[in-house]
Amino acid sequence: PELRDIELVHRLDRETSGVLLLAKKRSALRSLHDELRDGATDKHYLALVDGKWRDDKRAVKAPLLKYVNAEGERRVSVSKDGQASETVFRLLRRWPQACLLDCELLTGRTHQIRVHLQHTGHPIAGDDKYGDYDWNHELARMGLKRMFLHAARISFTHPSTGETMTVEAPLPAALQVLVERLDALAVGEAGS
Repeated sequence: PELRDIELVHRLDRETSGVLLLAKKRSALRSLHDELRDGATDKHYLALVDGKWRDDKRAVKAPLLKYVNAEGERRVSVSKDGQASETVFRLLRRWPQACLLDCELLTGRTHQIRVHLQHTGHPIAGDDKYGDYDWNHELARMGLKRMFLHAARISFTHPSTGETMTVEAPLPAALQVLVERLDALAVGEAGS
């Protein structure tokens, strides 16, 4: 209550967990917005994706266009008429049916990671907007109750001190449990 002017520096999709920056001063908010706009922040997410991701590192440059569908729902798609956007994906873990990726945002468009991964044929686990319905249903039986997208780390320049700051958020327990179940399934499949 004593912080009357606290404001969000950026947003996360509703089901995305992890790091969220807040500014206590208007000057800090402006400074951090400038950093975000200029690409001076370093933002990394973790995403569990369907299928076998082949590359250790892959940059996806695909312009994104926002639109409203017939049901009045806001959506985003890859379109030559969209805004330039780029995400760098790095393979962290591989299981027979899924992969865990580090997703580095080089631009910050709405639903960027989700749409870039859908575009590559590797939708995010539990994504009810851009994901694979059947795979999501299978994962729900394994206990996944949300989208597996987590804002793991952000680095930025502190607006007052000029110091480089890095803030990290560990994977939530519910997502960690799924990783452990995938590990157990992989061990079981390897043993049979």
